[in-house]
Amino acid sequence: MDLLELRSQIDSIDSQIVKLYEERMDICKQVAQFKIENGKKVFDKAREEEKLTKLRAMTHNDFNSHGITELFEQIMSMSRKLQYQLLNEKGQTGRLPFIEVDELDTKKVRVVFQGAEGAYSQAAMVRYFGEQIDSVHVDTFRDAMSAIDEGSADFAVLPIENSTAGIVSEIYDLLVEFENYIVGEQIIKIEHCLLGVPGTQLSDIKTVYSHPQSLMQSSRYLGSHNWQQVSMPNNAFAARKVAEEKRNDQAAIASEYAGKVYGLEVLAKPVNNVSSNSTRFIIVTNQKVFKKDAKKVSICFEVPHESGSLYHMLSHFIYNNLNMTKIESRPIEGRTWEYRFFVDFEGNLADGAVKNAIRGLREEASNMKILGNY
Repeated sequence: MDLLELRSQIDSIDSQIVKLYEERMDICKQVAQFKIENGKKVFDKAREEEKLTKLRAMTHNDFNSHGITELFEQIMSMSRKLQYQLLNEKGQTGRLPFIEVDELDTKKVRVVFQGAEGAYSQAAMVRYFGEQIDSVHVDTFRDAMSAIDEGSADFAVLPIENSTAGIVSEIYDLLVEFENYIVGEQIIKIEHCLLGVPGTQLSDIKTVYSHPQSLMQSSRYLGSHNWQQVSMPNNAFAARKVAEEKRNDQAAIASEYAGKVYGLEVLAKPVNNVSSNSTRFIIVTNQKVFKKDAKKVSICFEVPHESGSLYHMLSHFIYNNLNMTKIESRPIEGRTWEYRFFVDFEGNLADGAVKNAIRGLREEASNMKILGNY
């Protein structure tokens, strides 16, 4: 046989596969109708495992056994998605435990942020809520999450991602631990300044204080001077220390906003290596609400420690035409080499496609949580 004849035979087989696939999907519609009428779940893991075992037994070598497994995992996955779509068309998407609001109630509220007065978190808070907001600051991110969890504050402003340093992993872990939800975000351009008490000259400086990340982000500027670098828990703490001690041989790397708060003079700006450096802050509350015009959904989920499990979860975004904008992973405490995945995607919790994807994820993931729609 020549190549053309072999390809012709493959084409003939493929056309039969297409015909049989469509026949199978037609029967799947009938299965979906039965499940709708009888209140049965779409995903039946035990049934699928039993089916795959039987199919593997029909093959004649290991290569084909693996191939048949992969092929029918896909076919059954597509069957489930068809059934989820039919449930959606019948209005059986299920109610999500979130309340849609026209606007967030930001009047007469208290907002908490981590760090001292003058922190970038405070600048993000003022940008989002306005100058007159009633606020309180705490030492740690956990303290901020606890404050809104227990009701001593209504909202928290927390940094979740920096464009050069990456994610703030602790925030991701706290979003899982606490029943608090993202309702907004604010991006702040990070422009580090060298701050000193008024009248300080660069030649006076011997020691510079800042957060270790800020020292690293300003390494080129600092490298051109023979100054001792001392790490602080927060940039604002560094600015406050310099202001309180009033010594000309000390300086801080912090924001211009922190300089205004503590009455320090800007000696040089910007001193960070990358001018496009920005930090994304999230606005968090303990209420399950989302704005009518919210455009981004954040979720997290766990998957079985099995080949292809993450792919099957992500396929729910593909089949519902949802644009995934971010994915991160964090190790699950107490479970070696197992991970929790965090995903951001475009959409609104009132959208049918979003409800459909979330229903599929919720049924097939080990655990799934909606972190917010904003």
